[in-house]
Amino acid sequence: MSSPVHSRRDLPLLDAPPVERADAARNRQALLVAARELIDSCGVDAVTMENVAARAGVGKGTVFRRFESREGLMGAILNFSETEWQAAVISGPPPLGPGAPPLDRLLAFGRSRLDTTLLHADLIRAAGTAGSRAAAAYSFSVMHVRYLLAELGVTGDLPLLATALLSPMEVLVLDHQVNLDGLSVDRIHDGWVDLARRIVAGG
Repeated sequence: MSSPVHSRRDLPLLDAPPVERADAARNRQALLVAARELIDSCGVDAVTMENVAARAGVGKGTVFRRFESREGLMGAILNFSETEWQAAVISGPPPLGPGAPPLDRLLAFGRSRLDTTLLHADLIRAAGTAGSRAAAAYSFSVMHVRYLLAELGVTGDLPLLATALLSPMEVLVLDHQVNLDGLSVDRIHDGWVDLARRIVAGG
């Protein structure tokens, strides 16, 4: 029997920005793209309100009106990235997206979440309370992992088991393991795969 496929109604997606005029939406998108380009080329520290305004070809006041602060801007960039990642989970190619067996999807999810957290670690820290892995983003991940565990026939307290699988992917944990303990990313991933397989095998 084939597994049901998530729809956008099934999972708590990140809140979309309020409905905007077409020109305002274009400006917001241009600012986020400009900020992402700065991060890709120069790193998070290069993203200032002034630099983003200059790259997008708008006044600095426009950036402040849209995002209020640098933290707010970072939070918006993080949510922008999270939304793209969610789309890959919901409708992207397998094994991360639909179409693969649930265990393959779970393991692909773990690797993708690990890589995404490390890729955006500086951005997550810079976003601070303005956007660090918003509640909706975390809820999305919890519900997706719960869904896959249920598909695999795992019993027990699925919300807590899902949390146990997600906790090692948080930036504070990864920072400690990579920068203080000196663990390689492959070792961290292998340990996570071992944890996931033990939870699945325990049923």
